[in-house]
Amino acid sequence: MYHRVGESSLNTNKMILKYCPNFNRIINLDYYEDDILTGKLINIYEKFIFSTDIDDENGMNLVHKIDHVLGKYIDDYTFRKELQAEIFRVKVDKPKSNILLTIVENIIRIFDKYQEDSTRKIYISRWI
Repeated sequence: MYHRVGESSLNTNKMILKYCPNFNRIINLDYYEDDILTGKLINIYEKFIFSTDIDDENGMNLVHKIDHVLGKYIDDYTFRKELQAEIFRVKVDKPKSNILLTIVENIIRIFDKYQEDSTRKIYISRWI
């Protein structure tokens, strides 16, 4: 059986994209030229999902989560502002860890905190 060069990586990429229903929306997002952070987030997303081992269950779980989080980033203005403010507080110990993984985990952590805070806010309407 002959394999063309890159065929296995193409199949791997297709399998990874099954975990990423928002991939096209994220990669093709039309954002303002001066919105550097959004460009960096998309770059981080793309590097992370394609560098994750398909056989690593925990890694693929993170791929699915980061896809969901950046989908929310596109759709939810309030979350976008929250992430843009909080991402600059993330600290990464360069020599000790995988920088890309640490950033992705922190983005997911920011989203989880946002979700928790937004579900706690209950608005009571005032009846006249």
